[in-house]
Amino acid sequence: MDGLCESIRRQLPDDGTLAALAELFKMFGDATRAKILGCLQVRDLNVGEIAEVLGMSVSAVSHQLRVLRGAKLVKGTKEGKEVRYSLDDDHVTKIMEYGLTHVNEGK
Repeated sequence: MDGLCESIRRQLPDDGTLAALAELFKMFGDATRAKILGCLQVRDLNVGEIAEVLGMSVSAVSHQLRVLRGAKLVKGTKEGKEVRYSLDDDHVTKIMEYGLTHVNEGK
């Protein structure tokens, strides 16, 4: 068994990588952030549009967007006086798609 355990240990990502992965998944653990990401899956939106769709205050949405930007899940692009938000890259789209597929299995 020791040989098998050692073999498995060598194949695991290092502790720092696993901690970063856990932090990433924490971002998806908040329903408000998941809703914002869901909106941005549909199309790029500014903070006011997201707030209107979700029935939230602009302030609350702005706070969550800051958190999501810090986690590199969303990005903002300046368009005149406003910023349009989008998912940061295709990986975020895939995480959302796979997560939704998983939770909808068997429904």
